[in-house]
Amino acid sequence: VSSTHRGSEELGLRGKDMVYIQTDAAITFGNSGGPLVNLDGEAIGVNSMKVTAGISFAIPINYVKEFLAASKGGKASAINNAKRRYMGITMLTLTPQIIYEMQQRDQHVPSDVQYGVLVWKVILGSPAHSGGLQPGDIVTQINNIPIRSANDVYSVLADAKSGSLKMTIVRFGRAIELSVVPEDIN
Repeated sequence: VSSTHRGSEELGLRGKDMVYIQTDAAITFGNSGGPLVNLDGEAIGVNSMKVTAGISFAIPINYVKEFLAASKGGKASAINNAKRRYMGITMLTLTPQIIYEMQQRDQHVPSDVQYGVLVWKVILGSPAHSGGLQPGDIVTQINNIPIRSANDVYSVLADAKSGSLKMTIVRFGRAIELSVVPEDIN
């Protein structure tokens, strides 16, 4: 465990009131979800997301217990009627600590990248996929607005005037311009 209180908004999960455990557990894409255990063999979390080798995140066990209790009770989630737009990515806010760790692991992050959002996953057939985004891309600007957190991406998506999003990304150490047209999902 390298950090115990990584906010859900840092990971690009808006509207979730949860903190995550940052760990160096080996998680393979498509094979995650196993328990994170302490030295006493007690489950302390559920491994859920790998960002890069040595940087993964787990859902703390108390949230898992709350979810299981709520699902047994049949709680319905609230429906949000606000206009929403879909791009089709899972993202992680890059903090100075994560940027430093990625640079130390030779993840092709240039020294001039001080902020951004890491594209962790791109849904096949999504607007992001059609626009050319790939896992590992670092979004630094959308429509010439600096992107410092996942919330900045959500803010741009919530702007009803935005049609096509002109994105500046860093891929393998080089800046690239892409265009993504998000879908309305309401």
